[in-house]
Amino acid sequence: MSDNRTELSQLGEFGLIDRIKSKFSITNGTTLVGIGDDAAIIDAGEQAVLVSTDMLLEGIHFDLSYMPLQHLGYKSVAVNVSDIAAMNGKPEQIVISLAISNRFSVEAIDALFEGIQMACKNYKVDLVGGDTSSSTSGLIISITVLGRAPKEQIVKRGGAKTNDIICVTGDLGAAYMGLQVLEREKQVFLTNPEMQPDLEKYEYLVGRQLRPEARMDIIHELRDRNCLPTSMIDISDGLASELFHLGKHSNLGVKIFEDKVPIDHSTYETAIEFKLDPITCALHGGEDYELLFTIHPSDYDKIKNHPDIHFIGHMHKDPDQHVLITKQQTEVPIQAQGWNHFKGQS
Repeated sequence: MSDNRTELSQLGEFGLIDRIKSKFSITNGTTLVGIGDDAAIIDAGEQAVLVSTDMLLEGIHFDLSYMPLQHLGYKSVAVNVSDIAAMNGKPEQIVISLAISNRFSVEAIDALFEGIQMACKNYKVDLVGGDTSSSTSGLIISITVLGRAPKEQIVKRGGAKTNDIICVTGDLGAAYMGLQVLEREKQVFLTNPEMQPDLEKYEYLVGRQLRPEARMDIIHELRDRNCLPTSMIDISDGLASELFHLGKHSNLGVKIFEDKVPIDHSTYETAIEFKLDPITCALHGGEDYELLFTIHPSDYDKIKNHPDIHFIGHMHKDPDQHVLITKQQTEVPIQAQGWNHFKGQS
């Protein structure tokens, strides 16, 4: 065995994915797209099947000291449906694998599945199977989602062209600030269990963290307006990180404008309260599960009046230049500093 050791933190999550991808080749003609997009694309005749999976681990992705099990169940489905939305597809089925420690009661698992059932009903997906196992390290939830889309309607991370308009849905940074509030209240409680959490003024932010929604509404509305994005991704790891993905897969650069990035007033005010820069929270916070996509300029009129779609910049021809134009009109490089699963691990 070689004495050389490379730490996972040196590669990061996306570096590890690229390393794994480089070792495998596609051998089946029905595999249209494999590793590297929001979902794999499998040939199924006139349409394609979309397949994606996400895993949520206690202590890494959620903290049950403030995450209700019903919300956790709902969120676990929503984050998977979001990947199908990012491919411009329609989710249809999910399978769930659970690893459960003996500290959980039957009633606790019932509560988890109440949330799962609610999400299945909302997104019109069927739970069709899965697996269960015991766990020595808390609760682990792994969900695989199956979706479908006409081949010509599928939108991938690559496909943008120079001067395409960069669009984002909703607002950004709220989920991250919700997490900061929850963590602060947890520390207050640990210091003094007599203290009750003060969350009323942070209801929107906490809701964005505990119970996010996949933006299937936007997918349906884009289709109704005959507007097909040229590239798309969901925002799970932060706007900056996802912009890098769109740029890399399209071999283009991105330019966005600080005053165009949508930030809710409660996110802005809470960031200031926590002595954080609001635009930094929006760029790097993650877990918003909004959609980031590009459109051809000729499609702008189709969605220009949509109240929940924001135009934040454009693609340009230099793939090495990803920049933010500040409110002071200063051009600064965008750094992809979103969530890194392996940061600081050895």
